[in-house]
Amino acid sequence: MRNDYLNSILSKSERAIFDMRLLYEGFGYRKYKMKKFEEYDLYLQNKSFLKGGGIITFTDFDGRLLALKPDVTLSIAKNLPLEGDAQKVYYTENVYRESAAGGEYKEIMQAGLEYIGELDDYAMAEVLMLARESLALMGDSFVLDISHMGIINALMAEIPEEKSDVKDELLGRISRKDIGGIKIICEENGFSSDFSERITVLTSAYGDFDKALEKIYEIANNDEMHSAADDLSRLYTILKSCGEEKGIRLDFSVVNDLSYYNGIIFRGFLMGVPEAVLSGGRYDKLLHKLGKKGNAAGFAVYTDLLQKYSDDEEDNDADILLIYDEKTDPSRLMKETLRLAGKGFSVRAQKNEKTKLRSGETIRFSGGNENA
Repeated sequence: MRNDYLNSILSKSERAIFDMRLLYEGFGYRKYKMKKFEEYDLYLQNKSFLKGGGIITFTDFDGRLLALKPDVTLSIAKNLPLEGDAQKVYYTENVYRESAAGGEYKEIMQAGLEYIGELDDYAMAEVLMLARESLALMGDSFVLDISHMGIINALMAEIPEEKSDVKDELLGRISRKDIGGIKIICEENGFSSDFSERITVLTSAYGDFDKALEKIYEIANNDEMHSAADDLSRLYTILKSCGEEKGIRLDFSVVNDLSYYNGIIFRGFLMGVPEAVLSGGRYDKLLHKLGKKGNAAGFAVYTDLLQKYSDDEEDNDADILLIYDEKTDPSRLMKETLRLAGKGFSVRAQKNEKTKLRSGETIRFSGGNENA
C-alpha cells in the first residue's frame, strides 16, 4: 500500500530518484551533498569537460568570481578527500546550464554516482551494473551502449603530429557513424588504406557485444588496443555471469574528450526518449588534472528527460473526486473523505458539478445521497 501511495503522488522522475537512492545505498554508496556554488576557475580550466557552453557567474562579497555548478562530477572530484579506502558516493543535485536554444538557462535535476579509488575489474563492473539497473528502474526497454577510449585513443595516436587537428573531426564522424565522411577525411589527408579500413571497422562494430568485439580483435594491431579489448571482454563476462547482460551493446560511436576520459565509457537510452538519459565512464585523466592520484569512474542520470518525454497520461488532480451540493451533510462528507484517504487514495471534495478537475473516479453527493 505504501508503494502504491508513493507511486500516486510522485512524478516519474521523482519515483526514479527515490528508487535509485535505495539501489545505490544497497551497494554501499553514501549520499554526497555539495554547495550550489564553485569558484569559476574550476570550470574555466576544465571547460571542455562540461556539456553545453554558458556558465552562470556572479561575484560574492569577497570579490571572488563564483558559478552556479553546471556539473556535479567536477565538484566531487575536486572536493572529495582521497585517503584510505575507495570513496563511493551518490548524489541527487540540480545543475544549471544554458538551454539548447541559447539565450536562457535551465535548472536540471541529476542523479548519479562516483567511485573514486582503486578501480579493479569488480569495481568497474559494479559501476556498469548500477548504470544498467538505473536504466531498468526507469523503463523496461533500454540500451546501455559501451565503448573504450583506449581503443579510440590508440587509433588516434597513429595520426601524424602535423595532422593532429583532424582528430576532433574524425571523432565527430565516428560519433555520428558517418563512414562515408570518415573515408573522405582519410583520403584527403593521405592516411593509409589500412588505417581507413580499421577506423571504418571500428565505427561499424556495434550491436551484439560478442560479435562486435570479435571485429575489434581483428583490427587490434598494438598492445593498447589488445589490452582495451581484453578489458571489455572481462567486464562483459562478469556482467553476463550475473545475468546483467540484457540491453548491453558495444558501440564505438560513444566517444568522449581524449584529454579527460580513459578506459570504459558508456551511454544509456530509454525507449521513447530521443536523447541519452545516462552517461558516464572512467575519468582518471580528470582526476590527475586536478592534482590527485588514483582512478575514478561514475555516471549521471538526466532525470529531467523522463518527465519531458514521459508518455504517462496527464496527472490527475486526485484519485477520487467527491462532488457535493448545498444539501450535502458536511460531517458525512468529511467522514467519507477521511475513510478514502485512510486507504491511501488522494481525495478532493469539490462543490461544483462543472469542475474541470481530473480524477480516476468521481463520487457525487446530492442531498445526502451518494452516487458513483
